[in-house]
Amino acid sequence: MELTGKKALVTGGGSGIGKAAALAMADAGADVALIGRTESELQETGDAIKAKGRKALVLIADISDEAAMQIAFDTIAEQFGQLDVVFANAGINGTWAPIEKLSYEDWNKTVSINLGGTFLTVHLAVPLLKQHGGSVIITASINGTRTFTTAGASAYSTTKAGQVAFAQMAALELAKHRIRVNVICPGAIESQISDNTNMVDREEARVPANYPEGTIPLTGGEPGKSEQVADLVCFLASDRSSHISGTPIWIDGAQSLLV
Repeated sequence: MELTGKKALVTGGGSGIGKAAALAMADAGADVALIGRTESELQETGDAIKAKGRKALVLIADISDEAAMQIAFDTIAEQFGQLDVVFANAGINGTWAPIEKLSYEDWNKTVSINLGGTFLTVHLAVPLLKQHGGSVIITASINGTRTFTTAGASAYSTTKAGQVAFAQMAALELAKHRIRVNVICPGAIESQISDNTNMVDREEARVPANYPEGTIPLTGGEPGKSEQVADLVCFLASDRSSHISGTPIWIDGAQSLLV
């Protein structure tokens, strides 16, 4: 129960990594606020948190919508009074297409949600985190940080690289307030993020690569599980990682070292 008494926020907490992390932090003693766009999924996560004896706030907002996010954070301030952990996890794959076929509209949508939404989450959380210090964890990816062979993923990969740069800038700026900022970079993980991927002529952008023994050496090709990422989130949220800040951590079974 190392997070007893802590107040945590998870964006994208209705499914996948976000849901697993929210439940794991509740198991560790934290009350959890959930931000996302799908009320039914968030409510299911919130009910599971309450069943563990913890408080849950369900807040409906698009992370790239400043007005909606401000309302959500006003509610967190009113109901929780503080934040100790922020897991900026929500994001989209967006459109994966060759550069000449990727529209500026689709580029901007991916950037607005993945980078803009991460910025808004941290930007609005800082006043609450400053009260006692805390931990910010951002979900990036192996794409754009170690891996560059994912066909058509130029917009997505750019946002993931940007998240790492933003986290490292924030880690330095916020260190004097005892706020740590770190990044997790998952590889293939069982989740629903592929549901919001729009594929357009990806084969035109593909660079030939053949890995006959699979692309995840540690597991023989099997993807990781959301719960494994949740364990890492709980570690970074806890005092066990009290001297870690500005650090990207790849959680991919050595996948990004191969591809």
